[in-house]
Amino acid sequence: MAKAKTHYTCQACGYQTAKWLGKCPDCGAWSSLLEETQAKVDEKRPAWGASGGASRPVLLKDVSGEVEARRRTGIAEFDRVLGGGVVDGSLVLLGGDPGIGKSTLLLAALDRLSRHGPVLYVSGEESLRQTKMRAERLRVESQSLHLFAETDADRVLSAAEALKPTALVVDSIQTMYLPELGNAPGSITQVREVAGRLMAYAKRSGVPTFLVGHVTKEGSIAGPRVLEHMVDTVLYFEGERGHPFRILRAHKNRFGSTNEIGVFEMKGLGLVEVADPSALFLAERPVGKSGSVVTSTLNGTRPLLVEVQALVAPTGYGTARRTAIGVDGNRVALLAAVLEKKEDIPLVGCDLFVNVAGGMQLSEPACDLSVCAALVSSLQNRPMDPHTLVLGEVGLAGEVRAVGQVEPRLAEAVKMGFQRVVLPSGSARRMEETKLQVVGVETLSEALRAMFD
Repeated sequence: MAKAKTHYTCQACGYQTAKWLGKCPDCGAWSSLLEETQAKVDEKRPAWGASGGASRPVLLKDVSGEVEARRRTGIAEFDRVLGGGVVDGSLVLLGGDPGIGKSTLLLAALDRLSRHGPVLYVSGEESLRQTKMRAERLRVESQSLHLFAETDADRVLSAAEALKPTALVVDSIQTMYLPELGNAPGSITQVREVAGRLMAYAKRSGVPTFLVGHVTKEGSIAGPRVLEHMVDTVLYFEGERGHPFRILRAHKNRFGSTNEIGVFEMKGLGLVEVADPSALFLAERPVGKSGSVVTSTLNGTRPLLVEVQALVAPTGYGTARRTAIGVDGNRVALLAAVLEKKEDIPLVGCDLFVNVAGGMQLSEPACDLSVCAALVSSLQNRPMDPHTLVLGEVGLAGEVRAVGQVEPRLAEAVKMGFQRVVLPSGSARRMEETKLQVVGVETLSEALRAMFD
């Protein structure tokens, strides 16, 4: 009998070599190469790899360009992140920390999608009884939801071919395996090959397929990075452990924007949509306290009002600390330098702590002015007017630059009861009439006087 061929595969990037190496030459990871058997592929197995496309090249002009039909799951926040609904034949990868709500969300989505026909939930980690207990807790009462506790990918695909579901969930991709490969489930080869078979099945049959992915200690989805390139959409569940609020964010989406977010709250009956996130993030805002400023950030088409908090305290060490949560730390250091150089604000001997309440991430420069205002408010122990909104990008020369899409931001502020807004003069000149008192500023000095004098 011929000896089976083996090779060594990096579990971090998928690099393959004929001999073992202590360090991967491709990604630099140490002790990440594991021995795997290069099994022969059975030519008699079902041709799951058939893509279902044209058997010959076709002209671009001959391809129909209709808009992809979408099916709504009935979970508005989930549909928003997906780009308006589920696209037929799409492959969606959902990642997140253990216990954050991935399986709960997909089981609730299948319950609603089952109104269009049978759906299939494949569990590789739970028994049928465990899944049933969770479904009862979530009050899932669909008569067309089929459960299948299996880890053999060939059996899963055979069951899907026989059932012809309108949606398929595989929980999780790291538990699936192909017997002919001979490698352990969760290895690079198994994850890549199983995902490839499921992708081919989704494209050929038009069945939207959802994959649940484990997350590593670094916060990325376990398995090769090629897995994220194979799927159409990559979603991440974000949220602090012990905190009831969850944020669903798209890191890749071929059928929609990656700027949209969905906000959920974890309760006893599962995930509940938060229709008004601005009210949620401002619900526990302290009144009459220094270091608290409200700004507006855009996530796709949705404006959100968030609270920026700052704490400035004399340092007890030789080097002052600069700690930022929810804001880029380099951006905070830059803004602190502008305040020291241009406004003579003494921050050199102080520790700076900046936090965005509610676990939000501020990535746009339109929130610069709010960070500066929070730092000055905390240093001078002077509270901001609780009904004032702050917007603006701060440059290195101390100028306040215009921001985009002011109208939806201010409309959200009016809805939340704000009465005044401090924003760049360039944005104030271009905006339409609003119920807010508008204070246009051109420099950081003017902004600080308008907010504190």
